[in-house]
Amino acid sequence: MQRRYDTSIDRAGLALGAGSALAGLIVLALLLLGGQRQPLNLLSGWLIGSIFSGLAITAVGGPIWLVMHVAGLRRSWHAALVGAVTAMVIFVGAQTYGFGMLDMPEIDSRTLLFRWLSALASSALLAALAAGIAAIMWRIAYRRQSER
Repeated sequence: MQRRYDTSIDRAGLALGAGSALAGLIVLALLLLGGQRQPLNLLSGWLIGSIFSGLAITAVGGPIWLVMHVAGLRRSWHAALVGAVTAMVIFVGAQTYGFGMLDMPEIDSRTLLFRWLSALASSALLAALAAGIAAIMWRIAYRRQSER
C-alpha cells in the first residue's frame, strides 16, 4: 500500500514562512560574502530577501506545487524536484537574456557559450539550495495521512 501525504493550510503557511526565512539566509550569506558587516544592513538584507523569496515561492512555486499536490505527487523528492527545476529555469533564464530570446549586446555574442556554461554552473548551485529548502518546507507541511 502506497503512503499518502496530506497537509493543512496552517502547516502550509508555516512551511512558506520557513522557506522564506531560509531563502533570506542565502541573501544574508551573499551579503556577508560581498563584504557587508553592518548589523542593520545585514538584518535588512535578510528581511527583504525573505519577503521577496516568499513572494517568489508563492507566485512561481505555489501553482506548480498545487498541480503536483492535486495529481497525488506529494513526496519529499517531488518537492525537491519542483524547487530545483524552478530555480534552475529562473536563474538560467535571467543570466542568458531570456534563454537567448531577448536582445543582447553585440559584445556578448562572442562569449555566449561561456555565459551559458557559467549560468548553468551557478544556477545548479542555487537549484541545489532550492531543492533543500523545498524538502524542508515539505517536511514542515506534510504528514502521513491517517488511516480512517
